[in-house]
Amino acid sequence: MHFQLNSKCYKELKQGMYGALGKPMEGCNQWPHYPPNFKELMEEYISLCTEVSRKIMRGIALALGGSPDEFEGERGGDAFWVMRLIGYPGASTANGKCTSENDIGCGAHTDYGLLTLVNQDENITALQVRNQAGEWISAPPNPGTFVCNIGDMLKILSNGLYESTLHRVINKSQTYRVCVAFFYEPNYDAAVEPLEVCVRKRGGTRKFEKAVYGEHLVSKVQTNFVT
Repeated sequence: MHFQLNSKCYKELKQGMYGALGKPMEGCNQWPHYPPNFKELMEEYISLCTEVSRKIMRGIALALGGSPDEFEGERGGDAFWVMRLIGYPGASTANGKCTSENDIGCGAHTDYGLLTLVNQDENITALQVRNQAGEWISAPPNPGTFVCNIGDMLKILSNGLYESTLHRVINKSQTYRVCVAFFYEPNYDAAVEPLEVCVRKRGGTRKFEKAVYGEHLVSKVQTNFVT
């Protein structure tokens, strides 16, 4: 089994900001001292990704038949976000051949929020997604582009018209791979439920119950990460 380096930061929640709902996620991010401008670079990148994500979500809202600001206001006007820098070691080799083709760098999962922008290392194909036939297919890096994953909250809001993307990472390359993932989420305290326009598209059937994003996030974090 290989170990990976993982750096994560969240949109900071001040103490008492969301009462008991926000308590598990309160506190400041711990930024490394080196490189000295790391915090400033990441904050600029986060700001740019936030703006790109908001524009993509406006396009998705229109595609679903709603108004362009469906994902603003109480749903996403104060959007939460998560930022991760993840390193995956190169595959083990013997006699020049890969000996760990099935090593899982990141197990199969869906993302928690609305939209994920994945910036991958060029020339290393490791990200895989499962298609509708249940097959794992590669999502190769395309220079100058993001891979965009749909998250659990968009699945609910779209009433299942958009499926959250089941994906995993298997790095078969001998080269260390780095990916930068930006997770664009609803408001932390947003009550997420199917949009009326998407309910009508399903003949009036609501496929999902209401979910509070902060509760969903905390349940995932406490389940997936050991402290």
